[in-house]
Amino acid sequence: MSQSTEKQDNSPIVLPDDTPVDLDAEFRASNIQEVLDKLDRELIGLKPVKTRIRETAALLLVDRVRKKMNLSAISPTLHMSFTGNPGTGKTTVALRMAEILHRLGYVREGHLVSVTRDDLVGQYIGHTAPKTKEVIKKAMGGVLFIDEAYYLYKPENERDYGQESIEILLQVMENNRDDLVVILAGYKDKMDRFFYSNPGMRSRIAHHIDFPDYSANELMAIAKLMLAEQNYRFSQEAEKAFAEYIPIRMTLEHFANARSIRNALDRARLRQANRLFAKGKKLTKLDLITIEAEDIRASRVFQEGKLDMDGDEMAEENHRNAKS
Repeated sequence: MSQSTEKQDNSPIVLPDDTPVDLDAEFRASNIQEVLDKLDRELIGLKPVKTRIRETAALLLVDRVRKKMNLSAISPTLHMSFTGNPGTGKTTVALRMAEILHRLGYVREGHLVSVTRDDLVGQYIGHTAPKTKEVIKKAMGGVLFIDEAYYLYKPENERDYGQESIEILLQVMENNRDDLVVILAGYKDKMDRFFYSNPGMRSRIAHHIDFPDYSANELMAIAKLMLAEQNYRFSQEAEKAFAEYIPIRMTLEHFANARSIRNALDRARLRQANRLFAKGKKLTKLDLITIEAEDIRASRVFQEGKLDMDGDEMAEENHRNAKS
């Protein structure tokens, strides 16, 4: 096989210095707009985040054009930090960022590997290095997304092996930045403390993006989008009930933005199914797709101002509280 056929399709071709480049044509050829449009469809709101993603995409596109003009030799640092509360779309944005990086030729494959501390840190001496290196191997050519990254650093525990994982990551982030992009994610205050305690990691992060909480109106739009994706709809009265539910749920503990909305809708669908089964009659398509007000108002959030969780959700929250 010749060298020309082995060359990556998305590698920029170096042009003579006096050859003009049509930036609009480069943008269209990269198909970045398709990814940005997908992000708009998937995520309600998040205007500051989407603006930063578009700005980053523009920066990378211009850098690509500069390489064509032989004006740039060093790849930009692309490691990122996503901060914000749970359920604000960080993983989804990371997935779309991986697509953009791939389409512009900054990563070979464009896949996303999402992990937490448990995937990187071992339980005994000699266990952490192979675990971390195996994850890095899977992520090479794409994006490594480390959620709740601050749990890697536990200085109060002398027998903790998280620092070993951090040191391996630091080395890879510096030496392999043309083949791997690392995105660290978590609560903003905890991430700030993590970077303060790990200046080496802070110095390798070029892009910091903060994800705001959703407003009540945005959460309602998210709920409708989620229902539509599953071929469900609110009745008029159910929509009014859910509009009352959202601000109450926002004030309760363990609120997780879109994740809490998804959980609430799952429980509403469960109540709808029980209601339809209890009727014991022939059902129309409208019956099957409609969430009624009683499916919403049966929530304990209305009745007692308490969380309406099943066992699995409660266990998950207790686990999160124990970790923090």
